[in-house]
Amino acid sequence: MRPQVVAHRGASAATAEHTLGAYLEALDQGAEALECDIRLTADGHLVCIHDRDLLRTAHREGLVSTLELSDLDRLDFAAWKEWSDLDDEAETRDVGLGRVLTLRRLFETVAAQDRRVEIAIETKHPTRYGGLVERRLVELLTEFGWEGLGSPVRVMSFSFTALQRVARLAPGLDVVLLVENARSWSMLRRMVDPDWIVGPGIVELTEVPDLGQRLVAVGRRVHVWTVNTEAELRLCLDLGVEAVITDKPAYIHSLLDRAGR
Repeated sequence: MRPQVVAHRGASAATAEHTLGAYLEALDQGAEALECDIRLTADGHLVCIHDRDLLRTAHREGLVSTLELSDLDRLDFAAWKEWSDLDDEAETRDVGLGRVLTLRRLFETVAAQDRRVEIAIETKHPTRYGGLVERRLVELLTEFGWEGLGSPVRVMSFSFTALQRVARLAPGLDVVLLVENARSWSMLRRMVDPDWIVGPGIVELTEVPDLGQRLVAVGRRVHVWTVNTEAELRLCLDLGVEAVITDKPAYIHSLLDRAGR
C-alpha cells in the first residue's frame, strides 16, 4: 500500500511553514494532503500558526490569542526562513505569500484545486479559548459543506477532550489522536473509539518498535509524523501505515516511486 503523503505545515523544509507559499509549493510537489495547526485570534479568526507566540516565525513579541487578525496581517511570517532579500541574484520574494494564513484562505485554495486534496488540521491545546476553537472549526467546515462523511478534512489533536468535542459536533469527520509517547497510548487505548485514527510520532515508533506493531495488530489506522528520511519511511512502509506527514513531500514521493509503491 502506498501511504498518503501529507505536507507538514506545507512544504516546510523548503518554504516558511504555514504560509500560503508553503502550501502552494506542497501542491506543486504532489502532496495529497496538507497539514496545518490552527489557533484562534482575539477577534475570532482561525489562523494557521503553530506556536502560541510570534517570536520564532514573526520576530516580535505577543501571543496569537491576544491579537486581532489585522494585527497579524501586518507581519511577515516568511522572512525568518527566506533570505532572498540578502541575495542580489535571488528572485524577488512575493511578500503576500508570507503573510498570516487564515484557515478560510487555505480552504479556498484547496477547494480551487482540480484534484482531491485533503487537509489534516491540528487544534492546539491548551488555549485560553478552550472548546471555542473546535466550535469555530466546525462552523467553518459547515460553510464549505465539509462537516460530514466524505469530507476532505480530518481533525487531529494531542487532546483527547478536544477530539471528543469534534466527534460530538461533527460525527462524520475522521479524527486523529496524536501520540507523543507510548505510555500515553497505553493509558488511552481503552478509552479511544475504535474508529479513531492514531497518530504516533516517528521518534516514538523508532525508539519503541512494539508501539507500531501493537497498533497494526489490533487493526488501527495509523498516520505518522514527521517522516523525513528514507529509514523513517521504510519503517512506516513495513508497518503499512495509512499516511505519512512530512516536511519534504517531493522527496518522500521520489522514495515511494523508487520502492515501487
